[in-house]
Amino acid sequence: MNLPVQSAAPVDAGVPSGKVSTRRQIRGSSLLMVGRFLSIGVNFIIQVLTVRYLSTTEYGAFAYALSIATLAETIVTMGLDRAVTRFIPIYEERQDYARLFGTFFMVVGVILSLTLALFLIVFGLNATLGPVLVSDPLALSLMLILIFLGPIQALDNIFEGVLAVFSRPRAIFFRRYVVAPGMKVLVVTALILSQSDVHFLAVGYLVAGLLGVLIYGTLLVRLVRESGLAAHFQRSQVRIPAREILMFTMPLLASDLVYVVMNTVDAILLEAFHSTGSVAAFRAVQPTARFNQLILTSFAVMFTPAAARFFARNDREGINDLYWRNAIWVAVFSFPIFAFTFSLAEPITKLLYTERYADSGMILALLSLGYYFNAATGQNGLTLKVTGQIRYIVSVDIFAAVLNLGLNLIMIPRFGAMGAAVGTMTTMMIFNLLKQYGLTRGTGISFFEARYVRVYLVIIAAALGLLALQALLNPPVPVSIGAALIASFIVVRLNRNELNVSQTFPELMRFKPLRYLIG
Repeated sequence: MNLPVQSAAPVDAGVPSGKVSTRRQIRGSSLLMVGRFLSIGVNFIIQVLTVRYLSTTEYGAFAYALSIATLAETIVTMGLDRAVTRFIPIYEERQDYARLFGTFFMVVGVILSLTLALFLIVFGLNATLGPVLVSDPLALSLMLILIFLGPIQALDNIFEGVLAVFSRPRAIFFRRYVVAPGMKVLVVTALILSQSDVHFLAVGYLVAGLLGVLIYGTLLVRLVRESGLAAHFQRSQVRIPAREILMFTMPLLASDLVYVVMNTVDAILLEAFHSTGSVAAFRAVQPTARFNQLILTSFAVMFTPAAARFFARNDREGINDLYWRNAIWVAVFSFPIFAFTFSLAEPITKLLYTERYADSGMILALLSLGYYFNAATGQNGLTLKVTGQIRYIVSVDIFAAVLNLGLNLIMIPRFGAMGAAVGTMTTMMIFNLLKQYGLTRGTGISFFEARYVRVYLVIIAAALGLLALQALLNPPVPVSIGAALIASFIVVRLNRNELNVSQTFPELMRFKPLRYLIG
Protein backbone atom coordinates (compact mmCIF):
# COMPACT_ATOMS: atom_id res chain seq x y z
CA MET A 1 0.00 0.00 0.00
CA ASN A 2 1.45 3.34 -1.04
CA LEU A 3 0.55 5.81 1.66
CA PRO A 4 1.24 9.54 1.30
CA VAL A 5 4.46 10.85 2.81
CA GLN A 6 4.92 14.59 2.70
CA SER A 7 7.89 16.10 0.91
CA ALA A 8 9.00 19.65 0.43
CA ALA A 9 7.09 21.48 -2.26
CA PRO A 10 9.00 23.23 -5.05
CA VAL A 11 7.63 26.55 -3.87
CA ASP A 12 9.93 26.27 -0.83
CA ALA A 13 13.04 26.69 -2.95
CA GLY A 14 14.91 29.84 -2.09
CA VAL A 15 12.76 30.59 0.96
CA PRO A 16 14.54 30.96 4.32
CA SER A 17 14.31 27.75 6.38
CA GLY A 18 12.51 29.44 9.27
CA LYS A 19 9.72 30.66 6.99
CA VAL A 20 9.50 27.26 5.33
CA SER A 21 9.03 25.58 8.74
CA THR A 22 6.37 28.08 9.74
CA ARG A 23 4.55 27.63 6.43
CA ARG A 24 4.60 23.86 6.77
CA GLN A 25 3.39 24.05 10.37
CA ILE A 26 0.46 26.32 9.48
CA ARG A 27 -0.50 24.32 6.39
CA GLY A 28 -0.20 21.07 8.34
CA SER A 29 -2.28 22.39 11.23
CA SER A 30 -4.97 23.58 8.83
CA LEU A 31 -5.10 20.19 7.13
CA LEU A 32 -5.39 18.38 10.46
CA MET A 33 -8.11 20.76 11.66
CA VAL A 34 -10.19 20.00 8.55
CA GLY A 35 -9.62 16.33 9.19
CA ARG A 36 -10.67 16.68 12.81
CA PHE A 37 -14.01 18.21 11.86
CA LEU A 38 -14.53 15.45 9.30
CA SER A 39 -13.67 12.76 11.84
CA ILE A 40 -15.95 14.22 14.51
CA GLY A 41 -18.88 14.22 12.09
CA VAL A 42 -18.29 10.62 11.01
CA ASN A 43 -17.76 9.39 14.58
CA PHE A 44 -20.98 11.11 15.64
CA ILE A 45 -22.90 9.26 12.94
CA ILE A 46 -21.27 6.01 14.08
CA GLN A 47 -22.30 6.77 17.67
CA VAL A 48 -25.93 7.39 16.71
CA LEU A 49 -26.14 4.24 14.56
CA THR A 50 -24.57 2.11 17.30
CA VAL A 51 -26.90 3.39 20.03
CA ARG A 52 -29.98 2.93 17.85
CA TYR A 53 -29.02 -0.60 16.75
CA LEU A 54 -27.91 -2.13 20.05
CA SER A 55 -30.26 -2.74 22.94
CA THR A 56 -29.87 -0.54 25.99
CA THR A 57 -28.15 -3.34 27.92
CA GLU A 58 -25.79 -4.16 25.04
CA TYR A 59 -24.79 -0.55 24.49
CA GLY A 60 -24.29 -0.01 28.23
CA ALA A 61 -21.99 -3.05 28.42
CA PHE A 62 -20.09 -1.87 25.33
CA ALA A 63 -19.70 1.66 26.73
CA TYR A 64 -18.49 0.21 30.03
CA ALA A 65 -15.85 -1.89 28.25
CA LEU A 66 -14.68 1.14 26.24
CA SER A 67 -14.30 3.06 29.52
CA ILE A 68 -12.03 0.32 30.87
CA ALA A 69 -10.04 0.48 27.62
CA THR A 70 -9.53 4.22 28.19
CA LEU A 71 -8.32 3.48 31.72
CA ALA A 72 -5.94 0.82 30.38
CA GLU A 73 -4.56 3.29 27.82
CA THR A 74 -3.77 5.80 30.56
CA ILE A 75 -2.12 3.15 32.75
CA VAL A 76 0.19 1.72 30.09
CA THR A 77 1.08 5.15 28.67
CA MET A 78 2.00 6.72 32.04
CA GLY A 79 2.04 10.14 30.39
CA LEU A 80 5.08 9.18 28.30
CA ASP A 81 3.36 10.09 25.03
CA ARG A 82 4.29 13.72 25.81
CA ALA A 83 7.97 12.77 25.76
CA VAL A 84 7.85 11.96 22.04
CA THR A 85 6.73 15.41 20.87
CA ARG A 86 8.81 17.18 23.55
CA PHE A 87 12.22 15.47 23.45
CA ILE A 88 12.61 13.87 20.01
CA PRO A 89 12.59 17.24 18.16
CA ILE A 90 15.03 18.69 20.72
CA TYR A 91 17.46 15.80 20.31
CA GLU A 92 17.14 15.94 16.53
CA GLU A 93 17.99 19.65 16.52
CA ARG A 94 21.06 18.89 18.66
CA GLN A 95 21.89 15.88 16.43
CA ASP A 96 21.88 13.78 19.59
CA TYR A 97 20.65 10.66 17.85
CA ALA A 98 21.67 8.38 20.71
CA ARG A 99 19.07 10.00 23.00
CA LEU A 100 16.59 10.45 20.15
CA PHE A 101 16.38 6.70 19.60
CA GLY A 102 16.65 6.13 23.35
CA THR A 103 13.54 8.24 23.94
CA PHE A 104 11.53 6.27 21.40
CA PHE A 105 12.69 2.88 22.68
CA MET A 106 12.02 3.85 26.29
CA VAL A 107 8.45 4.98 25.59
CA VAL A 108 7.58 1.96 23.43
CA GLY A 109 9.33 -0.39 25.86
CA VAL A 110 7.38 0.91 28.86
CA ILE A 111 4.09 0.54 26.98
CA LEU A 112 4.84 -3.02 25.88
CA SER A 113 6.07 -4.02 29.36
CA LEU A 114 2.99 -2.61 31.08
CA THR A 115 0.78 -4.26 28.44
CA LEU A 116 2.32 -7.65 29.26
CA ALA A 117 1.76 -7.01 32.97
CA LEU A 118 -1.83 -5.98 32.25
CA PHE A 119 -2.37 -9.16 30.25
CA LEU A 120 -1.07 -11.36 33.07
CA ILE A 121 -3.12 -9.56 35.73
CA VAL A 122 -6.39 -9.48 33.78
CA PHE A 123 -6.39 -13.09 32.65
CA GLY A 124 -4.65 -14.41 35.76
CA LEU A 125 -7.23 -12.94 38.13
CA ASN A 126 -10.25 -13.04 35.82
CA ALA A 127 -11.69 -16.28 37.18
CA THR A 128 -11.59 -15.12 40.81
CA LEU A 129 -11.97 -11.31 40.72
CA GLY A 130 -13.79 -10.77 37.43
CA PRO A 131 -17.33 -11.66 38.59
CA VAL A 132 -16.73 -9.75 41.84
CA LEU A 133 -15.65 -6.50 40.16
CA VAL A 134 -18.11 -6.66 37.21
CA SER A 135 -21.60 -7.94 37.98
CA ASP A 136 -22.83 -8.04 34.37
CA PRO A 137 -21.45 -11.11 32.47
CA LEU A 138 -21.86 -9.35 29.11
CA ALA A 139 -19.87 -6.33 30.30
CA LEU A 140 -17.17 -8.64 31.65
CA SER A 141 -16.82 -10.56 28.38
CA LEU A 142 -16.64 -7.33 26.35
CA MET A 143 -14.10 -5.89 28.77
CA LEU A 144 -11.81 -8.89 28.23
CA ILE A 145 -11.85 -8.08 24.51
CA LEU A 146 -11.66 -4.29 24.52
CA ILE A 147 -9.21 -3.83 27.39
CA PHE A 148 -6.40 -4.40 24.90
CA LEU A 149 -7.70 -1.61 22.72
CA GLY A 150 -6.09 0.68 25.34
CA PRO A 151 -2.47 -0.42 24.71
CA ILE A 152 -3.14 -0.45 20.95
CA GLN A 153 -4.37 3.15 21.13
CA ALA A 154 -1.34 4.08 23.26
CA LEU A 155 1.06 2.80 20.58
CA ASP A 156 -1.05 4.51 17.92
CA ASN A 157 -0.64 7.86 19.69
CA ILE A 158 3.13 7.37 20.05
CA PHE A 159 3.60 6.59 16.36
CA GLU A 160 1.43 9.55 15.42
CA GLY A 161 3.55 11.81 17.64
CA VAL A 162 6.73 10.73 15.83
CA LEU A 163 5.16 11.45 12.44
CA ALA A 164 4.08 14.88 13.72
CA VAL A 165 7.64 15.63 14.88
CA PHE A 166 8.97 15.00 11.39
CA SER A 167 6.16 16.98 9.70
CA ARG A 168 4.08 14.27 8.08
CA PRO A 169 0.59 15.84 8.35
CA ARG A 170 -0.68 14.15 5.20
CA ALA A 171 0.19 10.73 6.57
CA ILE A 172 -1.49 11.58 9.88
CA PHE A 173 -4.53 12.96 8.04
CA PHE A 174 -4.84 9.79 5.97
CA ARG A 175 -4.49 7.43 8.94
CA ARG A 176 -6.38 9.35 11.63
CA TYR A 177 -9.14 11.07 9.68
CA VAL A 178 -9.70 8.78 6.70
CA VAL A 179 -8.66 5.23 7.61
CA ALA A 180 -9.71 5.25 11.30
CA PRO A 181 -13.30 6.49 10.88
CA GLY A 182 -13.57 4.57 7.61
CA MET A 183 -12.78 1.28 9.34
CA LYS A 184 -15.30 2.06 12.11
CA VAL A 185 -17.95 2.77 9.48
CA LEU A 186 -17.22 -0.61 7.87
CA VAL A 187 -17.44 -2.38 11.24
CA VAL A 188 -20.76 -0.75 12.19
CA THR A 189 -22.20 -1.27 8.69
CA ALA A 190 -21.21 -4.94 8.79
CA LEU A 191 -22.73 -5.20 12.27
CA ILE A 192 -26.10 -3.86 11.11
CA LEU A 193 -26.24 -5.71 7.76
CA SER A 194 -25.26 -9.05 9.30
CA GLN A 195 -27.56 -8.53 12.30
CA SER A 196 -24.65 -9.53 14.57
CA ASP A 197 -24.37 -8.99 18.30
CA VAL A 198 -22.23 -6.61 20.33
CA HIS A 199 -19.28 -9.05 20.48
CA PHE A 200 -18.89 -8.60 16.72
CA LEU A 201 -18.64 -4.84 17.29
CA ALA A 202 -16.00 -5.24 20.02
CA VAL A 203 -13.83 -7.56 17.91
CA GLY A 204 -14.24 -5.21 14.94
CA TYR A 205 -13.00 -2.24 16.97
CA LEU A 206 -10.00 -4.27 18.15
CA VAL A 207 -9.10 -5.40 14.63
CA ALA A 208 -9.49 -1.84 13.31
CA GLY A 209 -7.11 -0.61 16.03
CA LEU A 210 -4.51 -3.26 15.16
CA LEU A 211 -4.68 -2.39 11.46
CA GLY A 212 -4.20 1.29 12.34
CA VAL A 213 -1.03 0.52 14.31
CA LEU A 214 0.31 -1.56 11.42
CA ILE A 215 -0.28 1.33 9.03
CA TYR A 216 1.53 3.76 11.32
CA GLY A 217 4.34 1.22 11.74
CA THR A 218 4.75 1.00 7.96
CA LEU A 219 4.87 4.78 7.72
CA LEU A 220 7.51 4.97 10.46
CA VAL A 221 9.75 2.44 8.72
CA ARG A 222 9.54 4.51 5.53
CA LEU A 223 10.22 7.68 7.51
CA VAL A 224 13.38 6.24 9.09
CA ARG A 225 14.69 5.13 5.70
CA GLU A 226 13.81 8.25 3.69
CA SER A 227 14.87 10.82 6.29
CA GLY A 228 18.30 9.30 6.77
CA LEU A 229 17.72 8.50 10.44
CA ALA A 230 18.65 4.87 9.87
CA ALA A 231 22.23 5.92 9.12
CA HIS A 232 22.53 7.44 12.60
CA PHE A 233 21.30 4.39 14.49
CA GLN A 234 23.91 2.43 16.39
CA ARG A 235 22.58 0.04 18.98
CA SER A 236 25.64 0.22 21.22
CA GLN A 237 25.42 4.02 21.48
CA VAL A 238 21.70 4.36 22.31
CA ARG A 239 21.19 6.38 25.50
CA ILE A 240 17.90 6.41 27.36
CA PRO A 241 17.31 9.84 28.99
CA ALA A 242 15.04 8.37 31.67
CA ARG A 243 15.59 11.12 34.24
CA GLU A 244 14.77 13.98 31.89
CA ILE A 245 11.70 12.23 30.51
CA LEU A 246 10.26 11.25 33.88
CA MET A 247 10.85 14.69 35.40
CA PHE A 248 8.86 16.22 32.54
CA THR A 249 6.03 13.72 32.23
CA MET A 250 5.28 12.61 35.78
CA PRO A 251 4.04 15.98 37.18
CA LEU A 252 1.52 16.26 34.33
CA LEU A 253 0.02 12.86 35.09
CA ALA A 254 -2.47 14.75 37.25
CA SER A 255 -4.13 16.01 34.06
CA ASP A 256 -4.49 12.41 32.91
CA LEU A 257 -5.92 11.54 36.32
CA VAL A 258 -8.67 14.14 35.90
CA TYR A 259 -9.49 12.80 32.45
CA VAL A 260 -9.65 9.20 33.65
CA VAL A 261 -11.79 10.01 36.69
CA MET A 262 -14.24 12.18 34.77
CA ASN A 263 -14.50 9.83 31.80
CA THR A 264 -14.12 6.36 33.29
CA VAL A 265 -15.08 6.19 36.96
CA ASP A 266 -18.68 7.22 36.29
CA ALA A 267 -19.21 4.16 34.07
CA ILE A 268 -17.53 1.84 36.59
CA LEU A 269 -19.66 3.14 39.48
CA LEU A 270 -22.88 3.10 37.46
CA GLU A 271 -22.32 -0.56 36.58
CA ALA A 272 -21.35 -1.43 40.15
CA PHE A 273 -24.28 0.31 41.89
CA HIS A 274 -26.97 -0.02 39.20
CA SER A 275 -26.68 -1.73 35.80
CA THR A 276 -25.27 -1.42 32.30
CA GLY A 277 -28.59 0.22 31.41
CA SER A 278 -27.58 3.16 33.59
CA VAL A 279 -24.20 3.26 31.83
CA ALA A 280 -26.04 3.43 28.50
CA ALA A 281 -28.34 6.24 29.68
CA PHE A 282 -25.29 8.34 30.58
CA ARG A 283 -22.83 7.38 27.86
CA ALA A 284 -25.28 7.56 24.95
CA VAL A 285 -25.64 11.36 25.23
CA GLN A 286 -22.19 12.31 26.55
CA PRO A 287 -20.54 12.55 23.08
CA THR A 288 -23.36 14.88 21.99
CA ALA A 289 -22.76 17.11 25.02
CA ARG A 290 -19.03 17.25 24.24
CA PHE A 291 -19.80 19.04 20.97
CA ASN A 292 -19.99 22.19 23.12
CA GLN A 293 -16.18 22.12 23.32
CA LEU A 294 -15.63 21.75 19.59
CA ILE A 295 -14.95 25.46 18.95
CA LEU A 296 -12.81 25.74 22.11
CA THR A 297 -10.45 22.95 21.09
CA SER A 298 -10.27 24.23 17.51
CA PHE A 299 -9.29 27.72 18.66
CA ALA A 300 -6.57 26.25 20.91
CA VAL A 301 -4.39 25.51 17.87
CA MET A 302 -3.67 29.19 17.18
CA PHE A 303 -4.25 30.52 20.71
CA THR A 304 -1.25 28.76 22.26
CA PRO A 305 1.56 30.38 20.22
CA ALA A 306 -0.13 33.81 20.41
CA ALA A 307 -0.42 33.61 24.19
CA ALA A 308 3.17 32.40 24.46
CA ARG A 309 4.41 35.44 22.54
CA PHE A 310 2.53 37.88 24.81
CA PHE A 311 3.90 36.04 27.83
CA ALA A 312 7.45 36.23 26.47
CA ARG A 313 7.05 40.03 26.07
CA ASN A 314 5.54 40.30 29.57
CA ASP A 315 2.57 42.04 27.93
CA ARG A 316 -0.16 41.45 30.51
CA GLU A 317 -2.63 43.77 28.83
CA GLY A 318 -2.11 42.02 25.52
CA ILE A 319 -2.61 38.53 26.89
CA ASN A 320 -5.70 39.66 28.83
CA ASP A 321 -7.24 41.12 25.66
CA LEU A 322 -6.30 38.00 23.66
CA TYR A 323 -7.81 35.75 26.31
CA TRP A 324 -11.19 37.46 26.60
CA ARG A 325 -11.61 38.10 22.87
CA ASN A 326 -10.96 34.40 22.33
CA ALA A 327 -13.45 33.56 25.11
CA ILE A 328 -16.34 35.58 23.66
CA TRP A 329 -15.72 34.18 20.17
CA VAL A 330 -15.92 30.66 21.58
CA ALA A 331 -18.98 31.52 23.71
CA VAL A 332 -20.93 33.07 20.82
CA PHE A 333 -20.10 30.58 18.10
CA SER A 334 -20.60 27.60 20.43
CA PHE A 335 -24.06 28.89 21.36
CA PRO A 336 -25.93 27.11 18.51
CA ILE A 337 -24.55 23.79 19.79
CA PHE A 338 -25.49 24.74 23.35
CA ALA A 339 -28.99 25.75 22.24
CA PHE A 340 -29.66 22.34 20.70
CA THR A 341 -28.02 20.24 23.43
CA PHE A 342 -29.27 22.22 26.47
CA SER A 343 -32.47 24.09 25.74
CA LEU A 344 -33.73 21.43 23.30
CA ALA A 345 -32.08 18.45 25.00
CA GLU A 346 -35.19 16.30 25.32
CA PRO A 347 -36.47 16.47 21.71
CA ILE A 348 -32.92 16.17 20.33
CA THR A 349 -32.28 13.07 22.46
CA LYS A 350 -35.49 11.43 21.23
CA LEU A 351 -34.75 12.38 17.63
CA LEU A 352 -31.22 10.95 17.68
CA TYR A 353 -31.53 7.98 20.02
CA THR A 354 -35.24 7.06 19.91
CA GLU A 355 -37.79 7.00 22.75
CA ARG A 356 -35.75 4.38 24.62
CA TYR A 357 -33.43 7.16 25.75
CA ALA A 358 -36.09 9.79 26.49
CA ASP A 359 -35.00 9.95 30.14
CA SER A 360 -31.48 10.85 29.01
CA GLY A 361 -32.67 14.27 27.83
CA MET A 362 -32.09 15.82 31.25
CA ILE A 363 -28.68 14.12 31.45
CA LEU A 364 -27.74 15.69 28.11
CA ALA A 365 -28.88 19.11 29.35
CA LEU A 366 -26.79 18.90 32.54
CA LEU A 367 -23.68 17.66 30.76
CA SER A 368 -24.05 20.31 28.05
CA LEU A 369 -24.27 23.03 30.68
CA GLY A 370 -21.01 21.82 32.21
CA TYR A 371 -19.17 21.52 28.89
CA TYR A 372 -20.46 24.88 27.61
CA PHE A 373 -19.53 26.63 30.86
CA ASN A 374 -16.03 25.25 30.40
CA ALA A 375 -15.90 26.48 26.82
CA ALA A 376 -17.49 29.92 27.34
CA THR A 377 -14.96 30.95 29.99
CA GLY A 378 -12.06 30.52 27.59
CA GLN A 379 -8.72 28.75 27.40
CA ASN A 380 -7.95 29.02 31.13
CA GLY A 381 -6.19 25.68 31.62
CA LEU A 382 -4.12 26.13 28.48
CA THR A 383 -3.16 29.67 29.49
CA LEU A 384 -2.02 28.50 32.93
CA LYS A 385 0.30 25.99 31.27
CA VAL A 386 1.60 28.51 28.74
CA THR A 387 2.42 30.99 31.52
CA GLY A 388 4.22 28.37 33.59
CA GLN A 389 1.67 27.90 36.39
CA ILE A 390 2.32 24.14 36.39
CA ARG A 391 2.23 23.61 40.17
CA TYR A 392 -1.13 25.35 40.45
CA ILE A 393 -2.74 23.52 37.54
CA VAL A 394 -1.50 20.16 38.83
CA SER A 395 -2.94 20.91 42.29
CA VAL A 396 -6.27 21.95 40.80
CA ASP A 397 -6.30 18.86 38.56
CA ILE A 398 -5.85 16.57 41.56
CA PHE A 399 -8.53 18.43 43.52
CA ALA A 400 -10.98 18.12 40.61
CA ALA A 401 -10.33 14.38 40.32
CA VAL A 402 -10.94 13.84 44.04
CA LEU A 403 -14.03 16.08 43.97
CA ASN A 404 -15.53 14.23 41.02
CA LEU A 405 -14.87 10.85 42.61
CA GLY A 406 -16.44 12.00 45.88
CA LEU A 407 -19.52 13.46 44.19
CA ASN A 408 -20.00 10.30 42.13
CA LEU A 409 -19.75 8.11 45.22
CA ILE A 410 -22.44 10.23 46.87
CA MET A 411 -24.77 10.81 43.91
CA ILE A 412 -24.57 7.65 41.79
CA PRO A 413 -25.77 5.08 44.38
CA ARG A 414 -28.90 7.16 45.02
CA PHE A 415 -29.68 8.82 41.68
CA GLY A 416 -27.95 6.62 39.09
CA ALA A 417 -27.12 8.20 35.72
CA MET A 418 -28.72 11.49 36.75
CA GLY A 419 -26.41 11.61 39.76
CA ALA A 420 -23.40 11.02 37.51
CA ALA A 421 -24.50 13.94 35.30
CA VAL A 422 -24.92 16.25 38.32
CA GLY A 423 -21.52 15.21 39.68
CA THR A 424 -19.77 15.74 36.35
CA MET A 425 -21.43 19.11 35.72
CA THR A 426 -20.66 20.38 39.24
CA THR A 427 -17.03 19.26 39.02
CA MET A 428 -16.53 20.94 35.65
CA MET A 429 -17.94 24.24 36.91
CA ILE A 430 -15.90 24.30 40.13
CA PHE A 431 -12.81 23.14 38.24
CA ASN A 432 -13.27 25.98 35.76
CA LEU A 433 -13.77 28.62 38.45
CA LEU A 434 -10.57 27.48 40.18
CA LYS A 435 -8.67 27.82 36.89
CA GLN A 436 -10.13 31.30 36.42
CA TYR A 437 -8.93 32.23 39.90
CA GLY A 438 -5.50 30.89 39.02
CA LEU A 439 -5.38 33.17 35.99
CA THR A 440 -6.13 36.23 38.13
CA ARG A 441 -3.62 35.21 40.79
CA GLY A 442 -0.77 34.15 38.55
CA THR A 443 -1.07 35.90 35.17
CA GLY A 444 -2.92 39.19 35.65
CA ILE A 445 -5.83 38.11 33.45
CA SER A 446 -9.06 39.41 34.95
CA PHE A 447 -11.44 36.88 36.53
CA PHE A 448 -14.21 38.37 34.40
CA GLU A 449 -14.01 41.18 31.86
CA ALA A 450 -16.80 43.68 32.62
CA ARG A 451 -16.86 45.08 29.07
CA TYR A 452 -18.17 41.73 27.82
CA VAL A 453 -20.96 41.29 30.36
CA ARG A 454 -23.53 42.10 27.67
CA VAL A 455 -22.31 39.18 25.55
CA TYR A 456 -22.96 36.68 28.30
CA LEU A 457 -26.29 38.24 29.31
CA VAL A 458 -27.55 37.90 25.74
CA ILE A 459 -26.45 34.24 25.68
CA ILE A 460 -28.15 33.50 29.02
CA ALA A 461 -31.38 35.23 27.95
CA ALA A 462 -31.49 33.32 24.65
CA ALA A 463 -30.86 29.95 26.31
CA LEU A 464 -33.50 30.54 28.99
CA GLY A 465 -36.00 31.76 26.37
CA LEU A 466 -35.60 28.55 24.38
CA LEU A 467 -35.84 26.48 27.55
CA ALA A 468 -39.08 28.27 28.55
CA LEU A 469 -40.52 27.75 25.06
CA GLN A 470 -39.82 24.04 25.30
CA ALA A 471 -41.17 23.67 28.85
CA LEU A 472 -44.36 25.71 28.38
CA LEU A 473 -45.43 24.89 24.81
CA ASN A 474 -43.56 21.67 23.95
CA PRO A 475 -43.64 22.53 20.22
CA PRO A 476 -42.95 20.01 17.44
CA VAL A 477 -39.29 19.26 16.73
CA PRO A 478 -39.13 21.33 13.48
CA VAL A 479 -40.49 24.36 15.36
CA SER A 480 -37.96 23.85 18.17
CA ILE A 481 -35.11 23.62 15.67
CA GLY A 482 -36.30 26.79 13.91
CA ALA A 483 -36.50 28.63 17.25
CA ALA A 484 -32.94 27.54 18.10
CA LEU A 485 -31.65 28.81 14.75
CA ILE A 486 -33.41 32.16 15.23
CA ALA A 487 -32.00 32.48 18.77
CA SER A 488 -28.50 31.72 17.45
CA PHE A 489 -28.91 34.38 14.77
CA ILE A 490 -29.96 36.92 17.43
CA VAL A 491 -26.98 36.06 19.67
CA VAL A 492 -24.50 36.62 16.84
CA ARG A 493 -26.28 39.72 15.56
CA LEU A 494 -26.50 41.46 18.94
CA ASN A 495 -22.85 40.71 19.74
CA ARG A 496 -21.38 41.64 16.35
CA ASN A 497 -19.68 44.80 17.66
CA GLU A 498 -17.86 42.96 20.45
CA LEU A 499 -16.82 40.17 18.07
CA ASN A 500 -15.52 42.67 15.51
CA VAL A 501 -15.72 40.02 12.79
CA SER A 502 -15.61 42.53 9.95
CA GLN A 503 -12.07 43.59 10.84
CA THR A 504 -10.86 40.12 11.77
CA PHE A 505 -12.19 38.53 8.56
CA PRO A 506 -12.79 41.40 6.12
CA GLU A 507 -13.13 38.97 3.20
CA LEU A 508 -16.44 37.77 4.65
CA MET A 509 -17.94 41.21 4.08
CA ARG A 510 -18.12 40.44 0.36
CA PHE A 511 -21.15 38.23 1.08
CA LYS A 512 -24.30 40.25 1.66
CA PRO A 513 -26.02 37.86 4.14
CA LEU A 514 -22.87 37.71 6.28
CA ARG A 515 -22.43 41.47 5.98
CA TYR A 516 -25.91 41.94 7.40
CA LEU A 517 -25.34 39.39 10.17
CA ILE A 518 -21.90 40.47 11.42
CA GLY A 519 -21.08 43.74 9.63
